Amino acid sequence: QVELRDSGGGLVHAGGSLRLSCVVSGRSSTNYAMGWFRQAPGKEREFVAAISFSGRATSYADSVKGRFTISRDNAQNTAYLQMDNLKPEDTANYSCAADWRPAGMFLHTVAPEYDYWGQGTQVIVSS
Repeated sequence: QVELRDSGGGLVHAGGSLRLSCVVSGRSSTNYAMGWFRQAPGKEREFVAAISFSGRATSYADSVKGRFTISRDNAQNTAYLQMDNLKPEDTANYSCAADWRPAGMFLHTVAPEYDYWGQGTQVIVSS
């Protein structure tokens, strides 16, 4: 059993920053990719960012490139999403996810490819 616990959301003014964290516990692995997705009210869940186990490969949605940074600390079994220059359109519930069977360095950008999910953390960006 694998559990993901994400945290770090909150209320911030436009232009501000937040850092989300996702702690992975349970069954160990030395090869799983991590991703972040978000879902705004009335909208479908969308991909935000992903990172390979080594950290050498990353992928970002066009809407967050240059503002968000995904990283991980495997010694702490934790993935992070640093969000800078936040915009009101970034308001959403953010969830981390783990791809337990990654295909090499390829990073999935669709939710069904991820095996485990955090409960979500709310990010609200005021204008």
